[in-house]
Parts: sequence; structure tokens; C-alpha cells
Amino acid sequence: MKRFFIIVATALSLCSCSILGGIDWNAEGLASAAGKAATAASISDEMVVELCRQSIVSLDQQNVIDNGAYKQRLARVLSGLTELDGMPLNFAVYKTTDINAFACGDGSIRVYSGLMDIMDDEELTAIIGHELGHVRNKDTKRAIKNAYVASAARDILASAGAYGSMASALLGDIGEALVSAQFSQAQEYKADEHGCQFAIDRGLSPYSMYNALNKLNQLSDGSGGSTIAHMFADHPQTEKRMERMKKMAQKYIDSQE
Repeated sequence: MKRFFIIVATALSLCSCSILGGIDWNAEGLASAAGKAATAASISDEMVVELCRQSIVSLDQQNVIDNGAYKQRLARVLSGLTELDGMPLNFAVYKTTDINAFACGDGSIRVYSGLMDIMDDEELTAIIGHELGHVRNKDTKRAIKNAYVASAARDILASAGAYGSMASALLGDIGEALVSAQFSQAQEYKADEHGCQFAIDRGLSPYSMYNALNKLNQLSDGSGGSTIAHMFADHPQTEKRMERMKKMAQKYIDSQE
């Protein structure tokens, strides 16, 4: 929340000056920055759903969607899964060597073929359950707030008159500095638990989530550009998550004896 107020204050302060430090600021861009930061502070669940819907439309257009073997496998793995807490779900596979999967607040789940290539069906199910956990726990809402903050920061930079082109080159770095792409430890723990239970509920091994985490943790040692592997770069923390999932799986097995 502190970031929201910093960006709003910055934008409004700059709006009050036509020139600051020799830079000609674009008032329209600064007003946009202030508006986005303010929106981030009060974003509603309905806005999250609509923003997710719009984002998915754009992402689907930018990616190659598989309609063959990958789609058929995903449909088989998730057979019977049509909704989450009353929200209709829709699935698609992006054909790419990247290793990733994500779920959005509008019920859209996208799985990368690169992830499907390295996961067996049980591990894949757990990963999707993990992503659905982020949706159920409304972690997506926080991520969209962060996206608004990043966009507001970009507007401030892009409003720097003659320095706009230089600002554009810095947008990626500034956005990364302001907004973490990773969920918090507590959010990941809850999503892991959801993934484990999701696999159990579908009649799969209680170790499915643990096995998936273990595989991703090993992959992150030498994968470089993989989105998920990058998120698992903190090995001590990932090992804690793995240990929690191993205990959860064993607890479930013990309860069945």
C-alpha cells in the first residue's frame, strides 16, 4: 500500500509543475499515473475479473494455442473440472518451450507445453491445483494491483518530455524494481496446500505436489530463462515448501491407515 501513496504523491506533485529539474513533464501522463495508482488502491473483484478477461484475450492472440495432443492431454487430466466456487473455468495450452502455468481471476487457466513436457499427469494436476489456489485465495487481485502500480510508474517516466525515449528504455527495469513477480511466502504455502489437496481429491498421489516442487527445484539449477524455474531460484525457501508438502502427504497417508 505504501507504494500506491508514493506514486500518487509523486504524480500529483509533478503535475503541479510545468518544468522540474529541466524536464518538461506531460501533465496528461502524470494524471494517468495518479489515476492508475488510485485505482490500484481500490480495485474491486469485478474489476479483477474484467481486467483478467481482457488480458487473456490479448495473451491468447500473442501465443500459439495448441489444438492437438497437448490440448487432449490437458482435457483428460482435468476431466470433469468445469468451475471453481461457481466461476466457470476455461483452459488452453500455449505451445512454447517455456515452463510455466498460470490461472487468472476470470477463470482462465493457461498451461505451457514446455511444462507439460517435463511433468507427469499427477505432477501437472498438482501444479494446476496450485494455480487455482492463487485464484481461490484472491492472490490474483494483489498481482493486478501491482500491475497498476508498475503502469503508473511507467507513465511518470514516459511523461518526461524530451527524455521520454530514454524513459521508455528504462521501463522494464523500473517495473521490475517496483513490483515483485513472485507471490509472498504465505501465499505460496497456501497455494501449495491447495495443489496437494487438489491432487488428492482427484484420486492421485498425495505426493504429487511435493514431486512437482522437487522437479522444478532441480530444474532451476540450470534452466536460465524458464519463468517457473526463475521463481524457484531461492533453494532454501523452496526446500521448505517441499518439506511442508512431504509432511502434508504423509499426514494424509497416516490418516487413511
